[in-house]
Amino acid sequence: MSTTAALGRKWPILGRHERAAEWLGVWSDLGRAPRTIDAYARGLAEYLAMCDRAGVDPITANKAHIAVYVRELTSRPSHRGANVISIDSGAGLANSTIQQRLVPVRLFYDYLMEEGLRESNPVGRGRYTPGRRRGGHERGLVPRMTKLPWIPSEQQWLDILGIAAAEPIRNRVMLALAYDAALRREELCSLRTDDLDPAHRTLRVRAETTKNRLERIVPYSAPTGVLLSGYLAHRATISRARGPLFLSESRRNHAQPLSLWTWSKVIRRIALEADVPRFSTHTTRHLCLTDLARMGWELHAIATFAGHRNTESTLTYIHLSGRDLAEKLNRGMEQIHGWRVQMLARLDESAAAAVTR
Repeated sequence: MSTTAALGRKWPILGRHERAAEWLGVWSDLGRAPRTIDAYARGLAEYLAMCDRAGVDPITANKAHIAVYVRELTSRPSHRGANVISIDSGAGLANSTIQQRLVPVRLFYDYLMEEGLRESNPVGRGRYTPGRRRGGHERGLVPRMTKLPWIPSEQQWLDILGIAAAEPIRNRVMLALAYDAALRREELCSLRTDDLDPAHRTLRVRAETTKNRLERIVPYSAPTGVLLSGYLAHRATISRARGPLFLSESRRNHAQPLSLWTWSKVIRRIALEADVPRFSTHTTRHLCLTDLARMGWELHAIATFAGHRNTESTLTYIHLSGRDLAEKLNRGMEQIHGWRVQMLARLDESAAAAVTR
């Protein structure tokens, strides 16, 4: 079954709009990641459903119709209800979620413009426009909120590790690798046995498993290497076949590759048992990159380690607390103070020399 046909079964409304299915087919043919296509399909399906309710042809919709959709997004309660960890919009959908919903709609109208079916894009985007007042910045439809990523305190991290210590060895080594190598959830769950190089304690993150299609080699620590060795011995009792590194041990999916959702459930359970509900599969990545910054790693080195194309992405991941910044400031001020004291000492020396002459 083709990707577009599968999406049509999941969201029937896409099958009723020829241009929408056509656009998703183009993205699929271009080799975009299945999860990306799925996210685009969901966002566009929600928009098309709004158009159907309003009796609007999405091909000819204008900015007023987009504004109705935005208003609906900003007031819609989350389907997950009390399971939502943080709410930025004040209603039910986080600001980042609203931004994600608008992306496929904007790209869909870009496609319609390329096909000559529209002259303009009603969604638009925030951009720099020379000559505009206030620095030339045009505001997007929804103000983008940039919040610092949450990372656990030292005690919260110890609480997480305390609960994780009782987990099966597979879960323990996955948590260790997720932190050591700053791995995204999909990168971690997609690791294969031939991605490992135990002799050098490195692993290969294949391009097709990454968010931006950048392959990288990353190291892991000696303690994680010991855990990994133990897991490989355990894995051999499940399957001796080379392939996916992390395998399911459930009766239903025994020896099958571990799914993203299973790993998310594991982490969610650990977080709740440790009473650290904000801890997620991405927290270890934030924490690792922040720790590297605390150790004095250069920004470009952290970006390479994280697999980012530019340092701007890296900056959003690094969360230095107020205490960290205060310590950096104090160290810098001490250096400046020391330099000024040295200069003053030289003035005293010059004055003393002048007296002796």
